[in-house]
Amino acid sequence: MGHSLQKTPKLYAILTGKCPHCRRGAIFTGSMYGFNVQRTNYKCAHCGQRFEIEPGYFYAAMYVSYAMNMAEMISMGFLTYYLSNGKLDFDSVWLYVGVIFLGSLFLSPLNYRYSRIILLHLLSPKIKYNANFDKS
Repeated sequence: MGHSLQKTPKLYAILTGKCPHCRRGAIFTGSMYGFNVQRTNYKCAHCGQRFEIEPGYFYAAMYVSYAMNMAEMISMGFLTYYLSNGKLDFDSVWLYVGVIFLGSLFLSPLNYRYSRIILLHLLSPKIKYNANFDKS
């Protein structure tokens, strides 16, 4: 009888920060929020895939992070407008500035992590998933 491989879902690997090649090893050490600072591993502990494919590779993650940050800031602006009952005058400018600044500051570790994960999983044509690693 043929052995069918149960593939690790891509969405699971993205949400949990797993290697795009084997979907088993962790991309980061440390927690997103906490005292042990998150760092990107040099390579996957499970399959040996290098995460920084070439020097300066993660500079491209800045573009992904920028898009994420803009979407978050616009959402926070609309949410502030909605929760303040449509208050949009000169006196409420600092309310918007404060909410958007503190929200962006709070979400920066999430943006750091997921901009790199999105870059590796969705925008890196050199890295392909290998289902053979699901055997082990």
